Amino acid sequence: MVAVALVGLGDIGRGAHLPALLRSPDVRLVAVADPVAAHREAVEALVGADVVVGASLDDALGAGPDGVVLATPPWATPELAIAALRAGRFVLAEKPVATSVAAAAVYSALTDAERGRLQIGLTYRHDPALARLKTWIDDGVLGGPLLVRAHVYDEPRVAGDAEHLARMRRTLEHGTPVVHEGAHVFDWLAHLLGPGALTVDDAWSLRTDPGLPAPNLTGARLRHPGGHQVLVEFGWLTDALPRCELTFLGPRGLATLDGSTFALRLATAAGEETAEFPGDRTTRDFDLQVARFAALVRGAADRPDPDLAAGLAALALAEQVATQGVTA
Repeated sequence: MVAVALVGLGDIGRGAHLPALLRSPDVRLVAVADPVAAHREAVEALVGADVVVGASLDDALGAGPDGVVLATPPWATPELAIAALRAGRFVLAEKPVATSVAAAAVYSALTDAERGRLQIGLTYRHDPALARLKTWIDDGVLGGPLLVRAHVYDEPRVAGDAEHLARMRRTLEHGTPVVHEGAHVFDWLAHLLGPGALTVDDAWSLRTDPGLPAPNLTGARLRHPGGHQVLVEFGWLTDALPRCELTFLGPRGLATLDGSTFALRLATAAGEETAEFPGDRTTRDFDLQVARFAALVRGAADRPDPDLAAGLAALALAEQVATQGVTA
């Protein structure tokens, strides 16, 4: 089994990474760390007495892990990832890899060997729903070119939840929703639509509350060299949110991906079909991610998947949308 430490015990760390590490037959959790005492206290009973509970990356490295999972905010991730890699560890780093392309420039100092030990947490790329959808696109079931619409709305404003609002405001200080949510969506589209990079035709943004530190709604129109047109929207912090889904419309069919469950629907002239996959999306995909990371650490995989290049490409496209949008 691979010895792994988890650094970052916020919502995604406690709610997704930690359960997946504890479930995995491939890894042994040796340490967890977070600078917030309340976060550490929340997991002590879950991890057991044999797991080191510390406040820093150094505390986690002291437990001797082979790999480190960084469930940290993107403004902290680059420094921590580089430190863990320089200490000779493998790293699985949450997306986005940084808050901006400029902030991600520090990764250029990594050696090829260090890059080869860095996997990016674009967790959902290998979900079986995306594999099925890619088969439909590649086999011409939908025809082409495609009109792709991605409506990714998350994090509603919850009345009375001051902690959640404060956390989301802090996140907005480091970028609009497209920077954080777009990392996944742009990676999916790069994987699904085939060779060639998406380019931004135009973009927009809207701040629904003038007290917010950045626009909370944003979107763009993009083109793919394969002839596909892509419309994206991202949003946080309204009392009600639109449906979260992606649709792929071609001359011969329409595929709809539920953004929350990853249930798939296909409608063609031949009729309709649905595809659902075992378990909930988060459990399924974080388990797959841990298995891929363990294979990388053991040497059973020869490269990280997804790698740093994929994370940087998704970040660059998200930043283009964010900077080209007209703020209202």
